[in-house]
Amino acid sequence: MSQRNADHAQDHTDVPSEPALRVKALESLLVEKGLVDPAALDVLVETYEHRVGPRHGAQVVARAWVDPAYKQRLLDDGTAAIAEFGFSGPQGEKLTVVENTPAVHNVIVCTLCSCYPWPVLGLPPTWYKSFAYRSRTVMDPRGVLSELGLDLPDNVEIQVWDSNAASRYLVLPARPQGTESMSEADLARLVTRDAMIGVATVASPRVGGGV
Repeated sequence: MSQRNADHAQDHTDVPSEPALRVKALESLLVEKGLVDPAALDVLVETYEHRVGPRHGAQVVARAWVDPAYKQRLLDDGTAAIAEFGFSGPQGEKLTVVENTPAVHNVIVCTLCSCYPWPVLGLPPTWYKSFAYRSRTVMDPRGVLSELGLDLPDNVEIQVWDSNAASRYLVLPARPQGTESMSEADLARLVTRDAMIGVATVASPRVGGGV
C-alpha cells in the first residue's frame, strides 16, 4: 500500500462518529462566519499532531535510553514515570509502556474506537482511527506493518496491544545503533510518533528518519 496504505483504504467510507460530525459542523460554521481562519486551524492541528505531543513522548523515550533506572520505572508504572516530566491529563490517566526488543516488536491499536495517549503523542493520526487499521492490525499485524513500510524478520514476535478507555499504551522503541555518543536531547530528535505507536522503528542517524 502507498501513502500510508492510502489512509488505509480511504477512511472516507467510514461514517464519522456523532461527536466528530458535530465538530465538523461547528468548524464549518465558524469558518463560514469568518471567525476561524482554516489555514490557522490546519497549522494548529499539524502542531499538535506532529510536534508538541510527539515531542513529549520522544523526551520520555530518550530518557529511558540513557537512564536505566528511569527505564525500569517507566516499564513498572508508565503513568507515574511519565508524570515525572509533567505530562499527564485526559487520555493519559493509565499508561502502560511496552518495550521493543530484538525478539519482540509491539504495536498499538484501539479496536473499538481510537483511544490514544494524547499527553505523550498529541493528536491521533487519521490512519490510526480508520476502521481498516483498527480491524486488520489485530488479525494480520505483520501484513499491516509491511504495508506501512516496516518489514520484520519472521523470527520477531509481534505483540498487539489493544487500548481502551481504562488503559492506553506507549511503545518504547529500540535504541538504534550508532547513537552511543549522542546526547539525550539529540536522541529525542530521532524518535518519531510512528515508532511510539509501533508502526515504525527509530532509524540510525546514518540512515535518516523513521518510516
